[in-house]
Amino acid sequence: MRETPHTRHAYGWFTPMPTRWADNDVYGHVNNTAYYGFFDSAVNRFLIEENALDIENGDQIGLVVQTSCHYFSPLAFPDVLDIGMRTERVGNSSVVYGLGVFGPEQDSASAQGQFVHVYVDRKSRKPKPLNKNLRRAVMSIRGEEQS
Repeated sequence: MRETPHTRHAYGWFTPMPTRWADNDVYGHVNNTAYYGFFDSAVNRFLIEENALDIENGDQIGLVVQTSCHYFSPLAFPDVLDIGMRTERVGNSSVVYGLGVFGPEQDSASAQGQFVHVYVDRKSRKPKPLNKNLRRAVMSIRGEEQS
């Protein structure tokens, strides 16, 4: 069954993401590899803003262990995109983030994907239960379920 694009109301948090000239490929649209950079930037911006992750000194860090993306319609520089984010699953030491990429004034996602983080001890790299601030933050952006 073909994936269908989610609408904005499926996401609990948004951040603007300007495209760069270098994001476009020779076909005149944002290259598929740029979307993973959008996802990574959005997740980390959210965690930093929510005081859920100290990227420089915290004892817990998130490692990306799986990603996916479905593409529906092209986007191009110089668009300023909206990246929507929600949590789809919260485990003991892992989070599955759902992300949607929306062009200006679009209600349906041009692309959507998942980013799976396992949170680990910075030094040992062994899984570590989500800290209180991290759990609170990711639970706050559940978004609406899609069928």
